[in-house]
Amino acid sequence: MAIESNVAPLNFWQIPQQWWRKKIVPVIANLKFAIALVLIIAVLSITGTVIEQGETPGFYQTNYPESPALFGFLTWKVIQVIGLDHVYRTWWYLALLVLFGISLMTCTFTTQLPMLKSARKWKFYDNPKFFQRLALSAEIDDRNLDELSTQLQTQKYKIFTEGDKLYARKGLIGKIGPIVVHVGMILTLLGGVWGATTGFIAQEMVPSGETFQVKNILDAGPLARNQIPKDWSVKVNRFWIEYTPAGTIDQFYSDLSVIDNDSQKELDRQTIYVNKPLKYDGVYYYQTDWSISGVKVRINNSPIFRLPMAQIGQGAQNRIWGTWIPTKPDLSEGVSLLAKDLQGTLLVYDTKGQLVSSVRAGGELEVNGVTLKVLEVIGGTGLQIKADPGIPIVYLGFGLLMLGVVMSYFSHSQIWAVVKDGKLYLGGRTNRAQVVFERETIAIIERLQHSGMDNLTDDVRVPTVVS
Repeated sequence: MAIESNVAPLNFWQIPQQWWRKKIVPVIANLKFAIALVLIIAVLSITGTVIEQGETPGFYQTNYPESPALFGFLTWKVIQVIGLDHVYRTWWYLALLVLFGISLMTCTFTTQLPMLKSARKWKFYDNPKFFQRLALSAEIDDRNLDELSTQLQTQKYKIFTEGDKLYARKGLIGKIGPIVVHVGMILTLLGGVWGATTGFIAQEMVPSGETFQVKNILDAGPLARNQIPKDWSVKVNRFWIEYTPAGTIDQFYSDLSVIDNDSQKELDRQTIYVNKPLKYDGVYYYQTDWSISGVKVRINNSPIFRLPMAQIGQGAQNRIWGTWIPTKPDLSEGVSLLAKDLQGTLLVYDTKGQLVSSVRAGGELEVNGVTLKVLEVIGGTGLQIKADPGIPIVYLGFGLLMLGVVMSYFSHSQIWAVVKDGKLYLGGRTNRAQVVFERETIAIIERLQHSGMDNLTDDVRVPTVVS
């Protein structure tokens, strides 16, 4: 005998949905959760600012040794295992940004949009007791809504009427402002994540006159391959330094050309300096450093030799470049040539380390029985190459963020009114600028009185404002 059951079958698909809506969504959309994420992201960002990013393993081994460990735990191994040497591209930092973006989106759809939808609706009230619950209310004898509508229109209110009932509002843009702020923040986060996954940072030291492609990449996202230039190269036509009368460096300059790899055609040419980069196809070339890459010399009537110069001193004040020049074919004798800048004065030392003489570019001297002529000191430009496709998205998000903040300052003010039993009941409320709203509404009531209305039956009721 078959037994029929009136119990509906259990839908297992509905259980995760209900659990998600009731348990997970309220937590993600919670303001305290969002603030906690912001604080964590801020701390990690500070860490990425304090700890040098994108340096070589040797740099971290030198500056963050295992003994003694900084703060008792921070060593080069910890930095490289956790990823503190490239914080902004680690999976956990990007995951926090994504989670914060999800929190903002959830809050927008569960709170901000319903609030905007509610604010756009209008509702009329015909019960006088409703007006007593408002922050500001009044009663006026023997009046209709026409004069009140005229006064509200002068204050830029949008008015809705139905019989003897009235609803007016203004400043709805103030309700849209928080949504625009959220959209701006989400776009800013999206731009940051996109830039971290598709951008790269590289550094090159290139002698004057040479053409190069980006090779020395310090940091790159997992999707950065398409951003690294492959079809074109950059030629350093010339690098030079302008000095002040005191002999200090005033500015670096690099004359750069973008060259097509196939046709060798010049696609673009710009002179860059500090804070004025070359931009081509989304890649930026910044002037960041300089060096002495080599020197051109001639011994007696020999061909011109271009000898590389290596950096000896370290630090901004102790940078010295040097090279060794043989003065005999069997390399048994020679002199050392030292330079500290591109102004052209070089110091000549013998094999015993004794200063022999000094010479400027274009000059010559007799040493070890030969004539040594220094033709040119060749400079090298230090370039930082960066590509960040997320920057336009970040700028757009930041612009919307600022716009939304300005929009949020507009007060959303509402006024209700009804004519019942020969009396005009009116009242209103606002979400901010309470004192301004009270003064504005009281002024409307006073103008109604002075236009020929009877005196107020009751005093205008306003709340106490605590400053």
